[in-house]
Amino acid sequence: MTWDVVVIGGGALGTFHAYHLEKLGKKVLMLEKDLAPREATVRNFGQVVPSGFPIGRWHYYGRYSTQLYKELQAKVGIGIQSNGSLYIASDSSEMNVLEEIHQRFGDVDYSSTLFSKSDVLNYSDRFKSDYVVGGLYFPQEVSADPRQMIANVQRYLTESTSVEIRYRTTVIDITTNDKVATVVLAGGEKISANDVFLCNGRDFNVLFPSEFNAANIEVSKLQMMSTQPVDFNLKGNILTGLTIRRYESFKMCDSYKNLDPANSLPELTKEGIHILFKQSPDGSIIIGDSHSYADVSQGFDAGFDENVRINELIIEEANRILDLSGVKMRNYWSGFYAQMKGDEEIFEKTIDNRIHIVTGIGGKGMTASAGYAKENVERIYEKTLA
Repeated sequence: MTWDVVVIGGGALGTFHAYHLEKLGKKVLMLEKDLAPREATVRNFGQVVPSGFPIGRWHYYGRYSTQLYKELQAKVGIGIQSNGSLYIASDSSEMNVLEEIHQRFGDVDYSSTLFSKSDVLNYSDRFKSDYVVGGLYFPQEVSADPRQMIANVQRYLTESTSVEIRYRTTVIDITTNDKVATVVLAGGEKISANDVFLCNGRDFNVLFPSEFNAANIEVSKLQMMSTQPVDFNLKGNILTGLTIRRYESFKMCDSYKNLDPANSLPELTKEGIHILFKQSPDGSIIIGDSHSYADVSQGFDAGFDENVRINELIIEEANRILDLSGVKMRNYWSGFYAQMKGDEEIFEKTIDNRIHIVTGIGGKGMTASAGYAKENVERIYEKTLA
C-alpha cells in the first residue's frame, strides 16, 4: 500500500498537518515515536493568545486556530475554555502600551476591552493592589489543557476521519525515488508514500542531521510549575507586566520604546522570565516561565536539571502579583522547543519534492500551529481549503 501522505511527529504541528491534509482528501498516516506526544505540545501553558503576535501572518494563524479549537470543542470536546486573556500592567508606561495596542488591534477587527485598576481587582480579589495599574482583556481568546487537547484531537482524527495514527513508531530513515518516498522504521518495516511531512520538534539527531546542524536553529528551555488545587477562581489566561515587555505584538507600538526601565527587573529579564498564570480544570494554577537557549548542536542534552534560583525568582515575582498565601506547589518541570534565531520565523525545507520538513515554530505552536498547517498544506498542493 502507498499512502498519500505520511506525517512524522504527533505534536501540534504534525497533528494539524494531518487534520488539514485529510480535509484536502488525502489518505494520511501519522507516526509518533512515543506512546503519546511528550514534548513542547504537552509541556506548555495551553494559552491560545493571538494577541501576543504582531498584526500579520502569525496573528491571523492564531485567529484561525482559536476558531478551529472552538469548533472542535463544540463538536467533540477537546478541553477548551473560552474565558479570554487578561494582560495586567504594573506601571503607567506598560498601561500606555496596552492602550495603544488596544487601538491597533481594533483597527483590524480584533476586539479588546481596557480595564481600569478596579476592573482588574474585581476580576480576581487575589491580585495585589500595589502591582496593578490597569489591564487589557481579549474576550475571544481561549485556554487549553494541552495534554487533553492533543489527545482528543487525535482521537477525533482516528474515530471520525480516515487518518490513521501509529504510536511508539520511530522513523530512522526516509528515501525517495521518482515515484515515492520510503519511510524506514526501527525494526526494518518500510512504508511508501507520495509525500512525507516531517514535523520533528527538537529531535535533530536521526533524520537529516546535517540539514539541521547547518540551520539557524536553537533550542529554548522553559521552567514552569503548578500549584496544588486552590479554593479561588482565576479565569482565563493571565499575562503580566514582564509579558508586555517580552511579547512581539507590543514591540510594534510606538509607546514600547518609552517603557520605564526601572521596572524591567534585570535578574528576571536575564533569565527570560515573564509571569503567566492559568488555572487548570482541577483548580491548580500553572505558573511560569523562564527561557534559556542552546544552539541546535547542543540541544540541552546536558541541561535537564531544574535551576532552583530560576524557580525562586518565578515564585517571588508571582507573589508580587497574586496573593498565593497558603498555596503549595505540586509540580515543577521543564519544556523544550526549537525556534529560529534572529528574524527567521520557522524552519521549512522540501527535499526531492516529496519530503516537507517543518519545525522550529518556537513558542508559537499552541496558538498558531493549526493556522500555519492549513496555509502550508494549501501552498504545497496549490489548493484552498474551505
